[in-house]
Amino acid sequence: MPTFKCRFLTVAAFALMTGLGATSAQAEDSGFMALFEEATPADAQDYSASYGGGQQQAAYEQQDETRLQREAPTTTREVVSDPTNERPGTITVDTAGRYLYLSMPNGQAMRYGIGVGREGFTWKGRVNIGRKETWPNWTPPKEMLKRRPDLPRHMAGGEENPLGARAMYLYSGGKDTMFRIHGSNEPWTIGQAVSSGCIRMTNEDVTDLFSRVKVGASVVVL
Repeated sequence: MPTFKCRFLTVAAFALMTGLGATSAQAEDSGFMALFEEATPADAQDYSASYGGGQQQAAYEQQDETRLQREAPTTTREVVSDPTNERPGTITVDTAGRYLYLSMPNGQAMRYGIGVGREGFTWKGRVNIGRKETWPNWTPPKEMLKRRPDLPRHMAGGEENPLGARAMYLYSGGKDTMFRIHGSNEPWTIGQAVSSGCIRMTNEDVTDLFSRVKVGASVVVL
């Protein structure tokens, strides 16, 4: 047998004996406000202890979070030509483009960057704003609690609340759809598909939109 074939078989046999192989990371749904993260395999070894008990790794993670917060926009709003042909006061959500438009007079619109539902959680339709709340409380719907039983059953409004500074509750036929246009304590996720179907904005942007629309305003989700 040629030498290179012997070496190949020897390496393959060694790999089988020592259990080498690729382990797939599983996607972990981190709930209403978080990004998809890779879960650590159950049999993975923790090597952080060799770097000062994990202190150096923690410092790196803190630096990453600080950088994201620094780079994230506080506002994205901009007056543009209205592409929606909707009447003034109407909100249009461009899910694919990750923009929200508030139609204004004279063919103009206020455009905001938004975060939208991740794959499997997007939706379309015409609804209306049923109510508005400042620093809203958050009660996860039962469907979400089934996916994430570790979530709190209720959270008071505040800076740590995932609904952020303002929320506009979307209704259809007089009933709450359970979808919201709301602020976010994770502004670096604006422009991404990360939510469970709600439309998220920076706290500054949602506060601006909140001040411009009334209960009963039409919302078109594309």
